[in-house]
Amino acid sequence: MCLATPGRIVEISMEDPQFPRATVDFGTVRRPAQLLYVPEAQVGDYVIVQAGFAVRRVGEAEAKEAIEAARAYAAAGSQSA
Repeated sequence: MCLATPGRIVEISMEDPQFPRATVDFGTVRRPAQLLYVPEAQVGDYVIVQAGFAVRRVGEAEAKEAIEAARAYAAAGSQSA
């Protein structure tokens, strides 16, 4: 099973225009992501990243809801351990 949490694009590099690359902030970590599947993505957008590729843009409300659900899930798991 794979659980994808949205992250916010904080930087886009067009060093190679055919393969735009973003830095995506997931709250506790920043990771690179290719923008081949969402070339319209801009700094400030939220995206779902799978295997190093941003595969879908999501709205801010949906992103914040998913992030909060992931935090609640993590908190519940740490309390039961």
